[in-house]
Amino acid sequence: MVERGSAHPAQTAQQGTLTRLLGRVSQAVYWLLFALLFSIVLEWLGMVFWWPDEGLRHSREMLEAEVGYLQTDFRRSLVSSDPARFAQTVADKAYVVLFEWTRLVDVLGWLGTPPAAGESGLRAQLHQLYQPLARFILAALQITQVFALRLAILLLATPVFLLFGVMALVDGLVRRDLRRWGGGRESSFIYHWSKRSALPLLVTAWVIYLALPFSLHPSWVILPFATLFALSIAITANAFKKYL
Repeated sequence: MVERGSAHPAQTAQQGTLTRLLGRVSQAVYWLLFALLFSIVLEWLGMVFWWPDEGLRHSREMLEAEVGYLQTDFRRSLVSSDPARFAQTVADKAYVVLFEWTRLVDVLGWLGTPPAAGESGLRAQLHQLYQPLARFILAALQITQVFALRLAILLLATPVFLLFGVMALVDGLVRRDLRRWGGGRESSFIYHWSKRSALPLLVTAWVIYLALPFSLHPSWVILPFATLFALSIAITANAFKKYL
C-alpha cells in the first residue's frame, strides 16, 4: 500500500507534464494554422481590392523576394550551415507533403485541363466551376510556399531571441541585486505583467511575419520583437522578489 501511494503522485506529475506539453504543441499548431489561413485570406482580398492588376503575379513576386532575402542576408546561422538551402528545403518539403502527397496537384491539373469538344458530364461541369477560381487556388498554393519559407526564416532567427533573452536576463538579475542591496521597492504588478507579456510577444512576432500580405525584410519584424521580448525578460528579472 505504501508503494502504491508513493508511485501515484509521481505518475500524476508525469501525466500533468505530458498534458501541458501536448497543450503547448497544440496551441503552436493552432497559431500556425491561423496565420496561414489569415495570410491566404489577405492575399485573396488583395487580389480583389488592392492589387487586381497584379493578380496571381503578386504572390509569385512575394515568393521570389523571400528567396532573395535568404540568398543575400542569411548566409550564416547557428541552426544550419547553409540557411538558404535549409529554408528552400523546408518550403519544398511543405509543398510535397501538402500538395503532392495529397494528390491536390493532380486534381487541379485534372480540373484545369479543358474538356474535349462535345464532352459533357461531371468533369466538364467541374472545369467550368474551377475556371473562375483557378487564380485564387493557385495564389493560395504560392502563399503556402511563402508561409513555409518564412517559417524556416523564423526558425533560423530563433538564436536571436535566445541571445537577446539571455542578455536581458543577466542585466535584469544584476539590476535586481542592486535593488536588493540598495533597499529599493518591488512591485508584484510589474513582475506579473512583464512575465505574462514574454510569450505573447513571441507569438505576435511569428503571426505578424507569417501573415504579412507583402514582402518585408525579416529584420524589420524580428529585431523589434526580439528587443521587446528582451525588455520583458529584463523587467521580469529586475522585478523578481528580493527574498525567496
